[in-house]
Amino acid sequence: MVRLSDLHPEEAAHLANLPPSTIAPGDWITPKPLAESTIALITTAGLHRRDDAPFAAGAIDYRLIPGDVDFADLVSSHVSVNWDRSALEQDANVVLPLERLRELAAAGEIGAVARWHYSFMGGVPRPELLEPAAREVGRLLKRDGVDAVVLAPV
Repeated sequence: MVRLSDLHPEEAAHLANLPPSTIAPGDWITPKPLAESTIALITTAGLHRRDDAPFAAGAIDYRLIPGDVDFADLVSSHVSVNWDRSALEQDANVVLPLERLRELAAAGEIGAVARWHYSFMGGVPRPELLEPAAREVGRLLKRDGVDAVVLAPV
């Protein structure tokens, strides 16, 4: 994790003075038991399949990751120089815990692994710009019968 004191003073001042995002509370729901739930993952590691277009600086779009993807087919095009990729290079589960999710499904701890998972590029200085893509992903998750999502921010 990069600390503000590690950054150039102008960059640190810019980040320290960004206004906080506000999200109004939603309606409370009672979820299904995890053992009956289909679970998806959303990461901000800028992951995508090798054949997909890489993320560009300031990207506010997303990439689809199939639930049966082989980690060898995934790459990260996250552009932040502040992100240490060394853990990702050792084990992609630190940013997309898909193998752990598969293990939970096999053990009956969760109902199923979603057919699709989603990747955004993190480090977006104005997260409100992500709202159209986030709403679209929400619609896709609902259409695919996903009951819960694990967010894996980096």
